[in-house]
Amino acid sequence: MDAPFSYLTRAANLEAMAAEPVDLLVIGGGITGAGIARDAAMRGIRTALVEMGDFAAGTSSRSSRLVHGGLRYLEHRHWKLVFEACRERRTLLRIAPHLVWPRSFLFPIHEGSRLSTWKLEAGLVLYDLLALLRNVRLHRMLSKRALLQAEPGLRPRGLKGGARYFDAQCDDARLTLANVRDAHRHRAIVANYARAERLELAGGQVGGAQITDLVTGITRLVRARIVVNAAGPWSDEVRLPDGGVPALRCTKGVHIVVPKRALGNHEAITFISPIDGRVMFIVPWGELTYIGTTESELDGGPGEVRASGEDVIYVLRSANALFPDARLGPEDVLATWAGVRPLVRQEDTTDPAAVSREHVIIESENGLLSIVGGKLTTYRSMAAEMVDRIAHHLHERDGRVVPARAPTHREPLPGGESRDLDVVATAAITDGFSETVALHLAHTYGSEAPAVARLALSDPKLNEPVVPGHTTLWAELLHAMRREMAITLSDLLIRRTHLFYAAPKAILEMAPAIADLAVREMEWDDARREAELAAYRYEVERGTAFRHELTEAAD
Repeated sequence: MDAPFSYLTRAANLEAMAAEPVDLLVIGGGITGAGIARDAAMRGIRTALVEMGDFAAGTSSRSSRLVHGGLRYLEHRHWKLVFEACRERRTLLRIAPHLVWPRSFLFPIHEGSRLSTWKLEAGLVLYDLLALLRNVRLHRMLSKRALLQAEPGLRPRGLKGGARYFDAQCDDARLTLANVRDAHRHRAIVANYARAERLELAGGQVGGAQITDLVTGITRLVRARIVVNAAGPWSDEVRLPDGGVPALRCTKGVHIVVPKRALGNHEAITFISPIDGRVMFIVPWGELTYIGTTESELDGGPGEVRASGEDVIYVLRSANALFPDARLGPEDVLATWAGVRPLVRQEDTTDPAAVSREHVIIESENGLLSIVGGKLTTYRSMAAEMVDRIAHHLHERDGRVVPARAPTHREPLPGGESRDLDVVATAAITDGFSETVALHLAHTYGSEAPAVARLALSDPKLNEPVVPGHTTLWAELLHAMRREMAITLSDLLIRRTHLFYAAPKAILEMAPAIADLAVREMEWDDARREAELAAYRYEVERGTAFRHELTEAAD
């Protein structure tokens, strides 16, 4: 295991990054900023990373949880992006097998769809070719009968056929965290809940930023030779504090979570919504299924984005059209999440779905480097391109020679050292864990699962599930505080574990007991405990606010 990565590490890091200048300050701890910090630290660049919330909290934990080539991008002829994404998918499956795993998808085609079976087949052939025939597995076209055998709940009327193809699924929040932790392992100085208040200018050039610790309220100056803005939907705010031409076009994407048994799906499904022709996904997640996503223009700031009643009804109607016997209603929705896509602004298109998911690097006159756009799947190659630019500037400034490439494609992320997760699970079973819990530990922590298991075995209370019937153990919450820089109750329940989605009502009732564990571990006082409980209740209310909207609309 690595050195502790806790609230104490965070406090020490904030002092360290202010004590002496760093080469690189990265603003933004989503997947892009985390990838940049990891790449730069592996090349020997003295790096600091700050995130105003929790790592991945803004957008990178609110994706479709897919690492995919982007089959739907072929419609808009984004060949280069699909090729790059297919390559990156192979890399992530190799370096983080516990966080990125293969997933087969069915793609049914019904009469009246804007996509015919022959066009689907042509697209899938091209998809496999762009993956250099090294996809997880090659696609296979399926008849109506074969589709219904695989998914009996599909609407049979008008079903013409379809296909099975292969992509990958991921734990987006923990993938981001793994990159942050690996950056830290390579001596990057990182901190969450540390907000860049303003850029520090010297002679008209950016030379650092004023960073406020949102836990203590202390503001420190962090001096840096180069500052990178990787703030995702907030990038324009960092880049243009006094106004200017925005580089982003932000759109909202909503997912809903329902019990898998309520929908009745057996595997993941890609389908075209009959409402507006949008490509959507139905994806299993343990005993749950999540469905999404919408795409609409963002109304308001990215910090308060949430699922509206209209969003939820759209997703439910789309899913019910495919699984008519499910008859899903708002009462079946356990939870929702809403994220913001920070797309590069293009004046030649009004359709958000047609906007390219490629990224651009913008260099401002004051020397600030900003990276905007992109997608989760390609974060590693985006980071490499940005660090290449950083290396060039450092060479110009002081003549140093930075390695041309970091082994981010080869070196496993934390937990990825063991590719055979069944072996990890078997070891946990030998230690006395049930098969279900053992598989959960192996597929969440990979080669680090034994450390979590040892913690659980150290105390019978830690070896109990947080919620009866669910696999998450109390030990995992303690592990998150000691080894994963969980600072808040929401960090623990939404991003380090996913109990927020899996058992929302039970966890809300358990929140005070979980807060008591944090009181003992992180020395919260009564005021902090109550503030954390209130903040978590707010997250729950925001995720279920659609219910009030729909009730009011019905009245």
